[in-house]
Amino acid sequence: MLVYGKNVCLEYLESNKKINKIFLSDKFNDNEIKDLINRRHINVKHVSKNDMDRKCSGLHQGIIMEVEDYEYASIDCILNKDNALVVILDHIEDPHNFGAIIRTCEAAGVDAIIIPNDRSVCVNATVIKTSVGTTEKVNIIKVTNLVNTINELKKNGYWIFGTDMDGEDYTKLDYKGKTCIICGNEGKGMSPIITKNCDFIASIPMNGSVNSLNASVATGIILFEAVNKRR
Repeated sequence: MLVYGKNVCLEYLESNKKINKIFLSDKFNDNEIKDLINRRHINVKHVSKNDMDRKCSGLHQGIIMEVEDYEYASIDCILNKDNALVVILDHIEDPHNFGAIIRTCEAAGVDAIIIPNDRSVCVNATVIKTSVGTTEKVNIIKVTNLVNTINELKKNGYWIFGTDMDGEDYTKLDYKGKTCIICGNEGKGMSPIITKNCDFIASIPMNGSVNSLNASVATGIILFEAVNKRR
């Protein structure tokens, strides 16, 4: 897998993750990153900007790394964790939304993010770039069936909070204890079967002409309300 951008590559260089190869543009001049590369004795290939542009479609800032594919965590890491805070993404499809949500979850101290195996964006180069490398700091779990996962969380003491425009005011809910917050798909919201399995539905009151928010924005608003309530 290729990852790119100064912040993302810096995160990888400062971690213990294996880096197979690094491509640098001829004019790359970030001395901090260069020093880290030299310290780790990683194979570097200097290429032209045009060659860099052909390797990836995003803003690479003169550095691209070839790394191992992302390693997902196991759900076992959160089942018995006291007072855990978990986020489930119900078939989020936009890698930029996913990356933004990961970054928000890391800032909020979320213990894990759960995504389904099908009809959902996975951790890829765009997600990693948008998350500013925070994919390496949050447990991301991929599961086969979200409903089965929700039921497993319930059996282990979790309260499940869905998000929808037709719910209770999110500021009036109690998020203490083992808490799971679900963010629905960008266009369709939560699927009916997921909604049916929630203990509570949290809603953000709207005062303007729009009746919904971007998935990553809505997740951030409710997530930080939960964090404040849990203190």
